[in-house]
Amino acid sequence: MKKIIAALLLAISCSLSAMALAGPKVEFKTNMGNFVVEIDSEKAPKTSANFLNYVKSGFYNGTVFHRVIDGFMIQGGGFTQDLNQKPTDAPVASEAQNGLKNQIYTIAMARTSDPDSATAQFFINVKDNQGLDYPNAMGNGYTVFGKVISGTQTIDAIRKVPTMVAPTPKMGRMSDVPSKNVIIESATILK
Repeated sequence: MKKIIAALLLAISCSLSAMALAGPKVEFKTNMGNFVVEIDSEKAPKTSANFLNYVKSGFYNGTVFHRVIDGFMIQGGGFTQDLNQKPTDAPVASEAQNGLKNQIYTIAMARTSDPDSATAQFFINVKDNQGLDYPNAMGNGYTVFGKVISGTQTIDAIRKVPTMVAPTPKMGRMSDVPSKNVIIESATILK
């Protein structure tokens, strides 16, 4: 009997420890369904803080997934529905060396060719993308800072939306734009 009680107490203790280590969760409500991401503030502290600041400010509300490539990733968090790019805060330094991999349903920061240029845009991998991991062919990689923990069916629906080349107000033309707006209606930190 004592062994059973000890085993139960150990199991409860382990469960509580795992819950305590879980990072912040952000729920995205989109016009195609909802999904929740869990942020890894321990392995990507600067990136996580940057992302959560954008969430807290309401920055993502009303933005779109502007780049969708089935078999690769879906990207959002920087453009309005009429494809105007939103102004952002200063870039955050890359944390791509944190050991997290660009695996299916992970969330990572989008950036330019400069590894330290990530601001608000993020992408969700829709397959394992080892070529984006640190070190990649260019030596840097893309910072993974969390993963989708519920709502993967929404991610799968978004990745299947037909795309097109679309005119943008300031950038000329952009490819891989969904032919119908995929709108982030809200992004909220869950309590």
